[in-house]
Amino acid sequence: MEEKNILAVLGSPHTDGKTAAMLDRAVRQAEKRGYRVTKVNLYEKNISFCKGCEACYKTQNCIINDDMREITALLRECHTIILAAPVYWANVPAPVKNMFDRLLGAAMEKTNTFPKPRLKGKKYIILTSCHTPAPFSWIFGQSRGAIRNIDEFFKTAGMKPIGKVVCSGAKNNKALSDRMIKKIEKCLK
Repeated sequence: MEEKNILAVLGSPHTDGKTAAMLDRAVRQAEKRGYRVTKVNLYEKNISFCKGCEACYKTQNCIINDDMREITALLRECHTIILAAPVYWANVPAPVKNMFDRLLGAAMEKTNTFPKPRLKGKKYIILTSCHTPAPFSWIFGQSRGAIRNIDEFFKTAGMKPIGKVVCSGAKNNKALSDRMIKKIEKCLK
């Protein structure tokens, strides 16, 4: 069997929160299925803001010398990325958005029309949690907004979704339900 690498990215400041628990469950399942997993916590990395210079379109790497170089290399090496990020105002937290901004040239080639994807063949899984309870998190666009933004980046980069798991009302239930665990594990079959 071909070795498959997974990049597991935590985009939450809470390493003991619901989003982190979802990612931990996915990592355990992936390792159980024989995947090699590398875990990255964006809140522990030194990642400067994008300067908008667009040099990355030519170099396929951001020219700023910080921890994004490591993350970019890990993304290129992985078969699948699992991004676990909570919902902040119907979007992703700032470090996740910053990661997307800094991956611009690694993810796509600038053309005169629509960007040309540079990460074709890779897959992704979205794990997200939201304090707003269901069905209001969906009705008012909280979870949907975050998922839409994550999908936009990965799909434009040429990647294929293989799973999306949303945990609504996360503040009120500390443990992952059996149903939630099954959804997460199903993404990694």
